[in-house]
Amino acid sequence: MNQILIIFSFSLIFLSFYLILKLNKEHKNNFEQKKILLKTESSLKVMEKEIIFYHDNFPEELKKIEILSKLKNEITETEKNLNELKSQKENEIINLKNSYKEKKEIYDNLVEQAAIYDETVKLATEGFYKPHFNFDTSEEYKQKISKVREKQKTMIKNKTAVVCYTKWEVHGSKAKGQLMTNQGVRLATRAFNNECDAIISNTTWKNEKSMEQRIYKSYETINKLNESNTISITNEYLNLKLEEFYLAYEYAEKKKNEREEKAELRAAVREEAKLEQEILAARKEEEKYQKLLDKAKAEAEKATGTKLDFLKEKISELNIELEEAHKKNERAMSMAQQTKAGYVYIISNIGSFGQDIYKIGMTRRLEPYDRIRELGDASVPFGFDVHALIYSDNAPGLENTLHKEFSEKRLNLRNQRREFFAVSLDEIQNIVHKTFPKAEFIIEPEAQDYFESIKIREEFQNMKTEINLSSFPEEI
Repeated sequence: MNQILIIFSFSLIFLSFYLILKLNKEHKNNFEQKKILLKTESSLKVMEKEIIFYHDNFPEELKKIEILSKLKNEITETEKNLNELKSQKENEIINLKNSYKEKKEIYDNLVEQAAIYDETVKLATEGFYKPHFNFDTSEEYKQKISKVREKQKTMIKNKTAVVCYTKWEVHGSKAKGQLMTNQGVRLATRAFNNECDAIISNTTWKNEKSMEQRIYKSYETINKLNESNTISITNEYLNLKLEEFYLAYEYAEKKKNEREEKAELRAAVREEAKLEQEILAARKEEEKYQKLLDKAKAEAEKATGTKLDFLKEKISELNIELEEAHKKNERAMSMAQQTKAGYVYIISNIGSFGQDIYKIGMTRRLEPYDRIRELGDASVPFGFDVHALIYSDNAPGLENTLHKEFSEKRLNLRNQRREFFAVSLDEIQNIVHKTFPKAEFIIEPEAQDYFESIKIREEFQNMKTEINLSSFPEEI
């Protein structure tokens, strides 16, 4: 562009001089033409000065134009690179998404397979076990397990547990082929049996579902490894192993329930034994006060004066104590005769279980607080607080009513023998007052040990804070 402008400028100058010379030559004598010529010369000089000015300043302008042109080219190149990079990244993202999808499918498949061997699989994922059998005693389960194992032995003996579908020959020998087949069948049988035995012996309520899947997985894996030999564990034998698995698991659960029932029965027997001891103690106490009263009366008949006054006062005290012992003895006899008579207790232990957690139980003891003190033994950090103690001729009925009313609020929803409920005391009080409107409730727990422990802990913390603060100097 700069070259064109320079050529154009010089061409214009050249043309101008050419015209001047021509006019000067052709119209020398014409004054008007001279005047025009002078004017033209003046204009040409002005133009010449302008051309010289632009010519002198033209390199700087050209530099600016070149810089702008270069920047434009760079911008164009950058936009091109950006578009290419964007297109490349979009392709990478698409490929990455496709790759992730493929790997996610592989991962999910691996997780599903690994879960079979994971002992910590969540219960919510596995679901609850649904019993396959409904025997009443563990002994019935034990007998059924023995029968299933006998069926397995019979199938192995009859060679129907693991079979080979090809008559093999080794180096043209059918006998050697049969030997190889027998060895393969024994190996597959032993591998499957050992795997199933290990699974059954290590099954708990936490891993029952995954252990069941491991039996299926073992069955599939062993059969796949023996595909080339056409050796396979039969479905019938697999089903027998699964039946043994279910029976063994339910047998263990039944044994556990039976142990808990026996423990509860032993506790009830202990309760009855202690009731009998209390009855005997009440009878002896009444007899003791009766003897003391008879002795005091006999002595009073012979006494006079001050001694007689003393004995009369003693007789009066003994009559009161004898009356109390008699009532206690009658109550004990009544409870012994009425097998359902007893106390329903509502107790809490906020230090051990927190707020609004209550145990609703019953005892047939003459002294129900003895039972409550036993519950707060060394197995819990704090003793229980009594909120209500309700005597009833049908204590099991009242206890059962409360348990049913708050069944969904049990802390332990699996074991109904655990009598702790997440419920407010007002709710319990409302149900009790429907049958026992005069039953008294203590709303606020004393929880002395618990609250004092909190205060002591706070004091310890304050002492530590003071010590820490005193260890820093006021100034340095």
